Amino acid sequence: MSHREDDDRHLARAVALSREHMENGAGGPFGAVIVRDGVVLAEGWNEVTSTNDPTAHAEVVAIRRACREVSEFSLKGATLYASCEPCPMCLASAYWARVSRVVYANTRDEAAAIGFDDSFIYDEIPLPPERRSLPCEHSPREDAKAVFEAWLNKADKIRY
Repeated sequence: MSHREDDDRHLARAVALSREHMENGAGGPFGAVIVRDGVVLAEGWNEVTSTNDPTAHAEVVAIRRACREVSEFSLKGATLYASCEPCPMCLASAYWARVSRVVYANTRDEAAAIGFDDSFIYDEIPLPPERRSLPCEHSPREDAKAVFEAWLNKADKIRY
C-alpha cells in the first residue's frame, strides 16, 4: 500500500470517528487517529460536551491515549490524522507530543463556517500578555523562582 493510500485510509477513519461520535452525542464533529510505523496507536473523538472537559478535543484525546499506549510522552515518528485542521490547543499538543506529521481533512475556515471559529485565539496568542482580552498578570514570587532553580539543579530530572 502506498503512503498516499495509507494516509487516505487513516484519514477516512478519523472522519468516520467524527461522524459516529457526533451522532452518538459525545461532542462536536471531530475525530483523530495516531499511527506510527503502520500501527494505529490510538483513536480519539471530541468529548467536550459528554465529559464537560473543554480540553477533550479529538486530537488531545488521541494523543493522551497514544502516549499511554506506548508508555512515553513522545510520539516521534507518528502521524496525527484529524478530521479537521487542529485548533491552536491541539496543534500545540501535537508539537509537545512531538508527532512528526499532521494530515487533516476539513480546514479551520470550514470549521468556522459551522460555528467552530478559532481565529480569535490565533489572533490573541501573539499579543503581549497585557493586551490579551483574557487578563494575564505577571506577579513574580521568590518561592516560584526557587522551584525553577531546583529544577535546573535536579540531577535526576526527565527532560521533555
